Amino acid sequence: MKNLLILFLCIFINLGFSQDNSNAELLLNKVSENIKNYENIYINYAYTLNNIEEDINQTNKGSFVTEGEKWRFEMLGVTRIFDGSKLYSISPDDEEVTISSQDPEDETTITPNKMLYFYEEGYYFEMDKSRFIGNGQFRKKIQYVKLVPKDSEAEIKFILLGIDTEFNQIYEVIETGKNETVTTISIVDFEFNLPLDENLFVFQKDKYEEYYMNILD
Repeated sequence: MKNLLILFLCIFINLGFSQDNSNAELLLNKVSENIKNYENIYINYAYTLNNIEEDINQTNKGSFVTEGEKWRFEMLGVTRIFDGSKLYSISPDDEEVTISSQDPEDETTITPNKMLYFYEEGYYFEMDKSRFIGNGQFRKKIQYVKLVPKDSEAEIKFILLGIDTEFNQIYEVIETGKNETVTTISIVDFEFNLPLDENLFVFQKDKYEEYYMNILD
């Protein structure tokens, strides 16, 4: 009788865990579907790095816009533009432009596009905590999904992906490393299907005639 009770409890727990995974997968699929259906996406975000032991607590702001394979990323004064073929990294402090080729199929290449759906491969996932932000008619639920790398040698311990359940959009990404460094990306503005300047993904060389052109390939 005792063994039967234990077996029943195990089955109940496994069914609950399976249901939890299914709900997490369903939510992540909704987010992916939204992102891939947008013609373009523009995001302003806050990037925070925190490690209590190392006494590190830094916050910076950045933005990126993406359309198809093209994207433009700005942070700490540096602008990176990928026009679909070449990647241009513009550093005003160094007065230098680094130009290189980028293979969009290269899995080791991190791009803003991939940042929006990095969770689709390489992670185990399950529902985690939820919380409400705002108040009144602006009150919204943020549901977190916990992502654990399948690669046991990964430097990441786990990631909490916060999702705005009303619009099925990413609200926050909290990454905890094995060295206990916590990196948080909080989305301040998320806009999509905007009329974009035709030169947004174009490197305008005439603006940087006095810069050193570091051509890698």
